[in-house]
Amino acid sequence: MSWAIQNLFWAPLAPFLAAGLIAIARRQQRSYAAALAVGAMTISLFVSVAALVTVLRAHPQTAPYREYFNFVWFQLGDGALQLGWVLDPLTALMSVMVSLVGLAIFVYSIGYMAHDENFTRFFCFMSLFAGAMLGLVIANSLLLLFICWELVGVSSYLLIGFWHQRPAAAAAAKKAFITTRIGDMGFLLGMVWLYSETGTLLFYNGGKGCLEAGALGRVVSGLTIGGMAVSTAIALLIFCGAIGKSGQLPLHVWLPDAMEGPTPVSALIHAATMVAAGVFLVARLFPLFAATSGGPAILATPLQVVTWVGSLTAVFAALIAVAQTDIKRILAYSTVSQLGFMMMGIGVGGFAVGIFHLITHAFFKALLFLGAGSVIHGCNGQQDIRFMGGLRRFMPLTFATYAIGMMALAGVPLFFSGFWSKDEILHSALKYSEVSQWPFFLGLFGALLTAFYMTRQMCYVFFGQYRGAEKAGGAHPHESPPVMTVPLIVLSVGAVMLGFLGTPAWPWFDSWLTGHHARLDWGALFEKHTLSVMALSAATVAAGIAQAWWLYGKRLPANPETKDILEEAFPRLFNLLRRKLFVDEFYEATLIRLNRWAAIVCDTFDRFVWQGIVMLAAYTIIGVSWLGRFTDDYIVNGGFNGGCETIRKGGGWMSTLQSGNVQSWLRTIGLALAALVIYLSWA
Repeated sequence: MSWAIQNLFWAPLAPFLAAGLIAIARRQQRSYAAALAVGAMTISLFVSVAALVTVLRAHPQTAPYREYFNFVWFQLGDGALQLGWVLDPLTALMSVMVSLVGLAIFVYSIGYMAHDENFTRFFCFMSLFAGAMLGLVIANSLLLLFICWELVGVSSYLLIGFWHQRPAAAAAAKKAFITTRIGDMGFLLGMVWLYSETGTLLFYNGGKGCLEAGALGRVVSGLTIGGMAVSTAIALLIFCGAIGKSGQLPLHVWLPDAMEGPTPVSALIHAATMVAAGVFLVARLFPLFAATSGGPAILATPLQVVTWVGSLTAVFAALIAVAQTDIKRILAYSTVSQLGFMMMGIGVGGFAVGIFHLITHAFFKALLFLGAGSVIHGCNGQQDIRFMGGLRRFMPLTFATYAIGMMALAGVPLFFSGFWSKDEILHSALKYSEVSQWPFFLGLFGALLTAFYMTRQMCYVFFGQYRGAEKAGGAHPHESPPVMTVPLIVLSVGAVMLGFLGTPAWPWFDSWLTGHHARLDWGALFEKHTLSVMALSAATVAAGIAQAWWLYGKRLPANPETKDILEEAFPRLFNLLRRKLFVDEFYEATLIRLNRWAAIVCDTFDRFVWQGIVMLAAYTIIGVSWLGRFTDDYIVNGGFNGGCETIRKGGGWMSTLQSGNVQSWLRTIGLALAALVIYLSWA
């Protein structure tokens, strides 16, 4: 057993310990809290890098490197419930990403939250969040994964509602927590069902794990009442949890509102932790999702559902982002859209395709959110892009790094990681056309919209004239301090360099995750299908950027009150998109109202029916008890006591005849004899 697997548990344990120590610290111990949090994430990064190096040195030939450590949690009769952690390429890669991006966000937070009075509490919650996500990543047990999954949910509730004095923040925290619980109910049912079918929740356990051939064979061969394979039903239930955590349709509504938390929280949730958990869950359980009773794995029903949910979410969220004006909300809907791309990638091309986009997205989306935080900080708290403009002159470093993140997200060709990861998804979707061509076309349309709304945002924020003087009290924007800009530079390097690990010429990322050796082949770039997809993708991105620049580059509004160009041209459609296609209103009018009425009906039944029945039963029992008491006191006890008193008195009278006094007896006999003589004489 390697050193890495023996010590892998330190990756989540270090942030957990930091959270516990910060929790008992005083509010004034700000430097102590920051040092503990950053130090713990540094330890996690060191352990994760050591694990990654261990996996890289393994050089697998036919299967990915895998090593695990299981232990007994507690006994269950004759059996035992086991937990454990696993080290494989997916674990190593995800743990490095979470700890590295998390560390950059932690360092950035020192500057961003410097003036917040609850600075110490903030780092306590952030450490708890990071520890939960790292525990989820290394878990070799679906139960341990679920425990950390719920800790991530609790942490997100605490962080989204960190500024709980704001009603919007408190409402957003509750919305996120409750919405994700809906999906988690399906996850829990699927987990229980999987345990009942396989007898274990360990992923790998010497051939006895639930993701190994024996267990998968049992769940594939079983059928539900409707004829669906048990493996399909379980996978779809577990996918409900992924839909909630990763903000997929129809449970996406919580994720944009999560912007009410501090910007570092938005970066952590939308890049490295919470939303990535759903995609990671599908990737970890990919053998279960791909298991089918016949035909190729790509035709498996769970993967079809994953594909369609992802592709529809990608376009749906991108459409809404076109009409938003809050800088963080635009990025939030972008995250929903990109998560849809990841799900679609897993569905059409396998888990390596989706995870590649997850890793690249983690870096450039964290860069964008932290860049947005830098903009907000420089604009004195302003988040509305209509009150910005011309910031490239005031914030050149933020502008340069934000532009890198924007081009990576938009998929600008060749030099940005988002191009290669998105291109691989589109290439896989083109192959998926044997099943349906719609995911490919939806992916292209989503890429077009992404390039359009990100260019629109760049024009509003960094070009033109500054429009926020009135809103900001006349103060000009300013560049952020180095503690905030250095993490932007680090993340921008990742946003550029990571893409070269997964090019068609050298598909190292896909090969490494699946346990094969990648070889350099420049000719693969010029294959017919590859070159056509690259050209089409590049043309799509260019069209989106050109269209946005033509509309907004030279015709930006002079003041914040001026209507958007698209709003003037298509007022009804623009308002429909600005109002998020009225999904929240639809839920309010249907599900929430139904739930409210159901609550009223239940309350009415509870107060006037069930409570009445309970009170009637209670009063009936009281009446019966009083009747029993009356019968006991006045009938049973009265008759018995009266009879006893009569016998006592009779016994007392008879006792006078048994006094033992001879003179009394003679006197009585004499009187009786005299009475007898008188009677006889008279007679």
